[in-house]
Amino acid sequence: MELKTIKKTTKELILEITGETETLLNPVAEVLLDYDDVDYASYMSDHPESKKRRLYIRVKKGKPEEILKKAVKQLEDEIKTFSKSFVSKSKSKK
Repeated sequence: MELKTIKKTTKELILEITGETETLLNPVAEVLLDYDDVDYASYMSDHPESKKRRLYIRVKKGKPEEILKKAVKQLEDEIKTFSKSFVSKSKSKK
């Protein structure tokens, strides 16, 4: 994965992500949209076969990069919790 900052202001952040698809970007955008401080969050691509995607974030308050870090951390925690639950359930069925 390669990240490139396209635009960064006090209220907006646009990142170009190469080598990732909607599988990663959709959950990130969904978590961002759950935050009251986020005005808009989405990802886009110029073409379905393109390997480049752009993640766009606009915030009402706070720093967009800090809110993105918070969203990524939340997803990481959710995946760890899911993994622990799955492993636990898998062991109990043996």
